[in-house]
Amino acid sequence: MCGAPDQATLPALEISPNEAVIHGTVVKDGAPLPGAYVRLLGEAGEFTAEVQTSATGYFRFYAADGAWTLRTLAPGQSVDTGASAHKGEATEVTVEL
Repeated sequence: MCGAPDQATLPALEISPNEAVIHGTVVKDGAPLPGAYVRLLGEAGEFTAEVQTSATGYFRFYAADGAWTLRTLAPGQSVDTGASAHKGEATEVTVEL
């Protein structure tokens, strides 16, 4: 279990000019996938954070500006998805497993 907040109880998405957000949904066969793990990896592949998707497959990270990799893990599966973060913006990503 990671120390990240429960994704099901996150407050509504609000973006300040000093924050960059990467958020989205993990889906499998067109349906949201709860309980998947999403890791936020830096440009050199270094681990930064990890969250578990909510019952609706939702995840959210607050990140620094730049290029990131979302490594999504579910039983027997792993997929990497690129994402960019920019201050004052929310980048929405759908991860297909």
